[in-house]
Amino acid sequence: MGQGFFNRQADGPDNRFEALAVEYDEGVERPQAMRVFKETGKSILSRNESPDIPFRFSVNPYRGCAHACSYCYARPYHEYLGWNGGTDFDTQIVAKINAPELLEKELSKPSWKGDSIVFSGVTDCYQPAESALKITRRCLEACLRHDTPVGIITKSVLILRDLDILEQLAHLETGPGATACISIPFWDPKDARGMEPFVAPPEARFRALEKLSAAGLRTGISVSPIIPGWNDADIPKILKRAGECGASFAFYTLLRLPGAVEPVFLSRLRRDFPDRAGKVEHHLRETHGGELKHQGFGDRMRGTGKMADVISDLFKLHVRKNGLDCGEPGNMRIPRPSRSGAAFPPLALDKAEKSENPQIQTDLFGPV
Repeated sequence: MGQGFFNRQADGPDNRFEALAVEYDEGVERPQAMRVFKETGKSILSRNESPDIPFRFSVNPYRGCAHACSYCYARPYHEYLGWNGGTDFDTQIVAKINAPELLEKELSKPSWKGDSIVFSGVTDCYQPAESALKITRRCLEACLRHDTPVGIITKSVLILRDLDILEQLAHLETGPGATACISIPFWDPKDARGMEPFVAPPEARFRALEKLSAAGLRTGISVSPIIPGWNDADIPKILKRAGECGASFAFYTLLRLPGAVEPVFLSRLRRDFPDRAGKVEHHLRETHGGELKHQGFGDRMRGTGKMADVISDLFKLHVRKNGLDCGEPGNMRIPRPSRSGAAFPPLALDKAEKSENPQIQTDLFGPV
């Protein structure tokens, strides 16, 4: 896998000999020990061919994620690396250390047509390891040099560190374009801490959204995942606050539990929110045809049945009420004019690389 090194420990003084000192978002308690492995890859640019993922190219600089969100659909992919989709996914992080150089090579090819590139999706490109390694930042610099528009989806306020580059990308006259989407699925910070323990509190993320909007970026909010019977009640408050922070669009995906996500999510739900567990599981099955996930394209991210329809209608109502554009349930299909007048490809999500050529991504949210 490559060279590994540890981050700071959760308890006790910092190790004065440690190789990597990462920073966590404000309001986050330091998690358990995390190990970061350096990976030298052969490719970094992924190509999507899934009919319900509305983007073409994406970059994902990390495998695993120290945010430790219980519902993260990327957990099963860690099993391909010889780890488990539970604690290993949260603590054994792979950093694609040569991603900026690989991206520079791709963008320098005469065949590159200046398509937009989306950052994050499988795991957050601004997770704690990024504070020290700056892989995402260097990738954004490559996009700026090659006049390539970008889209970013993140839960982390670390994105504000790169505001200088993002402002240049977003400049109406000279920049290729930049869109930033902040993921905020919970209104109550206690709920957020339970399900996404090492992410900045919701209000800190709203402040980051406001700063990104003020800097001239097109911004949006992802209320994802919607957990039926729980945070669907938060939709009105979250969308109202997002509108106040300058967001121009919103979307959501419905929770589904493929592979290792199911035991991780359900165990944390039953342990920390036992009064809600029965209701949530009942409504989740109701929206997925009696199962905990849909298999087919489209329905897998928006669900079916009366409960799913109620959530969709509620979301659309409050999107309109707050002057936002509405993505289709389960995707981010938000057109944005570029300088050439063409539609700005939407934000999106990603999967891991496997060859020297841009990979074909067939199923981000599907079973693995």
